[in-house]
Amino acid sequence: MTRGAAGPTLVLVLAVGVLVAAGVTLLLERSLTRILLGIILLGNGVNLLILLGGRAGAAPFVGSSPQGEMSDALPQAMVLTAVVITFGLTAFLLAVAYRSWYTSGDDEVQDDLEDRQIVRLAESNEVSTADHGGEGPDDDPEQVDPEPARRRLRRDGET
Repeated sequence: MTRGAAGPTLVLVLAVGVLVAAGVTLLLERSLTRILLGIILLGNGVNLLILLGGRAGAAPFVGSSPQGEMSDALPQAMVLTAVVITFGLTAFLLAVAYRSWYTSGDDEVQDDLEDRQIVRLAESNEVSTADHGGEGPDDDPEQVDPEPARRRLRRDGET
């Protein structure tokens, strides 16, 4: 039995759109957990899009069917590679989120001094090339290894 060469259905195209849109929306959040979920959704949406670009048909084994009726194996190989890369990135982001939670008690990315300066300059429409952080080359607080912050998460009854 051979399958027809029908293109992607509207449902699959909408699924790609929803996965990519939800992934991008989550990527714009400040929480590392939401960023991680956004990476996963975006990766799945792009993988589905790559699979939709391939030709549907019979299994691509030599001798199992005529060559014109075989599915395209390249998109499948690309998706397999993308799944491995997404898994590695997910493991890395999970480790970063855990480390952030362990050291500060939450996984939200905070504004640093330069971010606040950029916001202030943008509000006043100024352009500056100087570093207004006030720290010298030896006083940069980002270059030292500070003591781990105490966890903000406390058990009931403890102060």
